[in-house]
Amino acid sequence: MSIGFGIFMFALGAILAFAVNVSLDWIELSTIGYILMVAGVVTVIIGVVLMSRRRSTSTSHTTVDPVTGDRVTRRDDIV
Repeated sequence: MSIGFGIFMFALGAILAFAVNVSLDWIELSTIGYILMVAGVVTVIIGVVLMSRRRSTSTSHTTVDPVTGDRVTRRDDIV
């Protein structure tokens, strides 16, 4: 989700910085565009870092086989 939102913010900022040619007295749209582009890049970087920090979980179940009396351990890795 954050990677997609970051790309959206970057694209919107690029549109405001380079494609919109409107002059307003109270706001500079190209500056807002550059700010959105930087925020989009930061959001994408944070999203990639959080995705790479995902940890896998493993569970193990130990039971006793009723026929032989041996312990049986089953390990499940959840990614």
